[in-house]
Amino acid sequence: MVRRIIEIDQEKCNGCGACAAACHEGAIGMVDGKARLLRDDYCDGLGDCLPTCPTGAITFVEREAAAYDEAAVLARKAAALKDTAPRQVPPSGGCPGSMAQSLRPAAPSPDAAASQDGAVSHLAQWPVQIKLVPAEAPYFSGAKLLIAADCTAYARADFHRRFMRGRITLIGCPKLDEGDYAEKLTEILRRNDIREVTIVRMDVPCCGGMQRAAETALRQSGKFIPWQVVTLGRDGNILD
Repeated sequence: MVRRIIEIDQEKCNGCGACAAACHEGAIGMVDGKARLLRDDYCDGLGDCLPTCPTGAITFVEREAAAYDEAAVLARKAAALKDTAPRQVPPSGGCPGSMAQSLRPAAPSPDAAASQDGAVSHLAQWPVQIKLVPAEAPYFSGAKLLIAADCTAYARADFHRRFMRGRITLIGCPKLDEGDYAEKLTEILRRNDIREVTIVRMDVPCCGGMQRAAETALRQSGKFIPWQVVTLGRDGNILD
């Protein structure tokens, strides 16, 4: 079958190994100091490995390839858990800004404690951009998911406390980002034990793309997940 799949330019690859660590399916491995696509049927075509590549060696191509075999990937993961520790992104090389990690709840800093409202960060994971977050990560297990348009956090002063507290946060802007979020969000919902979804958008037409993508993902995930949509006015007030 012809489908979208990654391709690794061996001339651009510097052998840092970041993409192999980011590939949760195990499709990428290091061979003779270079990253290589080891199995077509392990590559889901979502591109979690792309943001980690510091040299731009990884791209998408449309070519004849074996279909993605989710059962084989799950079997490989189960076997790996018995024999190996979780893979880590190398401490040097690659793009450390894209490393998936859980964050501990913030304790009030002296500055926060001295502020009028004592506000603290409730960001629970990194990265937060929908395009950068992996489709699978430990912090998704049993998570309440917040899918928010970029502008919402700037419109409402208590956004962290009101919406982010106790949730895993994913943000994006359908007007500025290329492509549709629906496919990535579907995989996140399908592969992880998500307890509920809250969608926060602005009362502007372009934010409809965020809501539609999330609603499409909820339908396509094949799961019953409680969800709600919260719309903010440009003054930060909740409209519905």
